[in-house]
Amino acid sequence: MKPDDFLPRPDQVKTFATQPHATPLYLTSVWECESPAQADAMLGGQEPGYVYQRDGHPNGAALAAKLNELEQAPHGMVVASGMAAISVPLLATVAQGEHVVTASRVYGKTLQLLNAEASRLGISLTVVDTNDLAAVAAAMNEKTKLVIAETIANPLLQVADIAALAEITHRGGARLLVDNTFASPLVCKPLELGADIVMESLTKTLNGHSDVLLGYLGCRTDIWPRVKQVVSAWGFSASPFDCWLAARGLATAHLRLERACSNALRAAEFLSQRREVERVEYPGLAVHPQHAIAKRQFVGPTGPQFGTMVAFQLKGGRAAADKFITAAKDIPFCPSLGELSTTLSHPETTSHRGLTPEGRAALGITGGTIRLSVGTETPEFVCSSLATALMQT
Repeated sequence: MKPDDFLPRPDQVKTFATQPHATPLYLTSVWECESPAQADAMLGGQEPGYVYQRDGHPNGAALAAKLNELEQAPHGMVVASGMAAISVPLLATVAQGEHVVTASRVYGKTLQLLNAEASRLGISLTVVDTNDLAAVAAAMNEKTKLVIAETIANPLLQVADIAALAEITHRGGARLLVDNTFASPLVCKPLELGADIVMESLTKTLNGHSDVLLGYLGCRTDIWPRVKQVVSAWGFSASPFDCWLAARGLATAHLRLERACSNALRAAEFLSQRREVERVEYPGLAVHPQHAIAKRQFVGPTGPQFGTMVAFQLKGGRAAADKFITAAKDIPFCPSLGELSTTLSHPETTSHRGLTPEGRAALGITGGTIRLSVGTETPEFVCSSLATALMQT
C-alpha cells in the first residue's frame, strides 16, 4: 500500500433508481463546481445550484419554499434565529442617519436591538403604540424607512391592524415589517394585508418541538436582492440540520395549531372566571379591545383562530406569580413558546427583563403577569393544571 492511498478524497455521490420519500439531510458546507463560470452563475442567481452553505443549501431552500407558500411570499429565506430575521431587514433597508418606527409592545430583545445596537450604527428610533394609528403617522418623517409591529404583541397580546399600518407606512414612503411569530401564517398572512416583510421565529410554533433555533424572512421582490446580500455578508445563514428538523415540525403545524388554539380559548375562558385572576388577555375573547380586528384579519379552517398564547395578571402581584409558578408542576416554566406541551413564562424576569421598571409598567407588565403558551394536551388537563396552581396563590 502506497502512502498516497491514505490521502483523503471526496466520496462520489451515488444516484439511485428510486427517490427517497423523506428529504435527505445535506451536511456539506461546500459543493464541487464544474467550472468558475458555473460557480459565478450560481452565486449570481442566474443558475440554480449551491456553492457554499452560507449562501444557501437544499434543506434551507426546501423549508423556505414551504413557508413562502404558507405566507404567500414572493421570496423568502430561512436564517439562523428569530433575532436574525429581525436584524436582516433592518440592515437591508435602513442606513446611517435614517429612522425606524417600532411598536412599544414587541419582544424585549427586539427593543434592545433597536435601542442599543441600531443606534450604534447611526439609526434613530421612535417607539409608539401601533394601536394608535394617529401616533404612528405622527412619528414618521422623511427619513423613516421601516415601521415594525407584531401581529399579536408580546406579551399582552394586543392585535395590530396590519392593513391600516401598511397604508400609513406606504404613504410615508417606508416599508412595514411584521413579526408574525405569535400568530403564524396559519392564523394570519401579513403580506396579504399589505406588509412588505414578514418574519417568524421558527423556534416557536411552526417547528413546535423545542429543538431548533431558526428564523424565517419573507418579502416582496424589490427587497429580495438586499436580503440575500445581507444574510450572506453578515453570516445569518441557517444550519441544514435545524432546517431539516423544522421541516419535520412544519408538516404537523396545522394539526398542532388547531388543537392549541382551541385549548387557548378554553384556558382564557376558564381563567376569566377565577377569583385569583385580575385580568385575562386573549384576542379570542369578546372583551379583548382588538377582538373585531382579530376576527377580520385572522383565518382558520372553520373560522378565525386567535393564537395559542394567553396572558393574565394575578391579583397578588409578584408574590402570587412566584407561588403560581412553583405550584404549576404540570406546566413547566420555559421562557419560550409554541411547544407541544403547555408552558409558562414570566415577562418581568425573562423576555422583558431588559426594560426599566417604568418601561414595563408603561406596557402593562407587572410582577404578576404570566404568559401562557398553550399546547396540545386535552383542554381538561390544561384547565385542571391551572386550577391546581391558582389555588396556591
